[in-house]
Amino acid sequence: MQQASAPKVSFVSLGCPKALVDSERIITRLRAEGYELARKHDGADLVIVNTCGFLDSAKKESLSAIGEAMAENGKVIVTGCMGAEPEQIEATYPGVLSISGPQQYESVLEAVHRAVPPAHNPHIDLVPPQGVKLTPRHYAYLKISEGCNNRCSFCIIPKLRGDLVSRPANDVLREAERLVKAGVKELLVISQDTSAYGVDIKYAASPWQDREVRARFFDLAKELGELGAWVRLQYVYPYPHVDEVIGLMTEGKVLPYLDIPFQHASPEVLKAMKRPAAQEKTLARIKAWREACPELTLRSTFIVGFPGETDSDFAYLLDWLEEAEIDRLGCFKYEPVAGAASNAIGNPVPDEVKQERWNALMARQQKISARRLKRRVGTRQQVIVDEVGPTVAKGRSKADAPEIDGAVYLSSRRPLKVGEIVTAKIERADEYDLHGSVAGF
Repeated sequence: MQQASAPKVSFVSLGCPKALVDSERIITRLRAEGYELARKHDGADLVIVNTCGFLDSAKKESLSAIGEAMAENGKVIVTGCMGAEPEQIEATYPGVLSISGPQQYESVLEAVHRAVPPAHNPHIDLVPPQGVKLTPRHYAYLKISEGCNNRCSFCIIPKLRGDLVSRPANDVLREAERLVKAGVKELLVISQDTSAYGVDIKYAASPWQDREVRARFFDLAKELGELGAWVRLQYVYPYPHVDEVIGLMTEGKVLPYLDIPFQHASPEVLKAMKRPAAQEKTLARIKAWREACPELTLRSTFIVGFPGETDSDFAYLLDWLEEAEIDRLGCFKYEPVAGAASNAIGNPVPDEVKQERWNALMARQQKISARRLKRRVGTRQQVIVDEVGPTVAKGRSKADAPEIDGAVYLSSRRPLKVGEIVTAKIERADEYDLHGSVAGF
């Protein structure tokens, strides 16, 4: 008897790494049930669009992706952050099959089952034990919690994703161990607020191997550091206990890299943003971190043009950056987001002033970045290879997260493999990237 062919699903994943993790979970479940992934909407049995709803520009991109899927296929299931407030999607595309919010995996799967029932076939109902990943095989995002307890005035994430919900430590460690066994060389630890991990479950301990591990940022980072992969900490608010993790970096347990979304430096703007953690001591803490761990790389994001931001607030931010010497920086021009408390602040900054400030900040940062990178010339750095070309390979040092930071361009006497970690001699630097040659394997 001939088996029915496997139903095909086309998938679009928009937004941040946290949404990517949601996409991976849905795809893993679908593959386990015998669905196949299609490369194109046209010819697939249906399309799933995982949306982003954080900014108006992201909503526009999400609506356009849904429109494309409707035009090319017609059977569309929508999930993700924009799905938490479905009115706009329903009004624009009344024909979508189903709309659900972030982490609502069951709703997505039920909608898929209704539209295209699974065809069970023992030969194709196979899925690798680590699940299906949308990132390359050598690195993976490890989501340790959902939601956020902070109420920053510009952000609607708690509204979309709810309050903080932490995973038990042993659950995270089991997933991390599975990934490393499957060949993952780098674990990127993410959540909305990584350093608040465990506060909602009162740091409850759970059994892991022969011991109990508490659901605390430090304890989890320490255990992850024992698995033999690079461990990169992202979205870390600068709460006082973050200081403890610097010790793990000096011991080589986790990468000397911290991604801290400072957002601004002016006390007035930070107050209006309702940012958590004591910012006034931040420069002193950065200095202490770098003294303890000279290799430390700091990445951060900032917002310019926040309502009420004055010329002197912006000048303060530029001076602060000069002193803090942030290695890697992302900058956004403030956008009002429907439902955000900051919409009521008043004193909006004109668009042309936002653009001027953005240009000025990025020009300043380019100089800081070039200065910081120059210090690495002549050093040896471990580099993980992301892409190989005929003469030059592209990789990342411990100072570079994928997609958002710089790269290291490498020449090598022998062909390199994607996912390989090599020692590189750094020969020159430009504003954002390093260039060198392989000096050891």
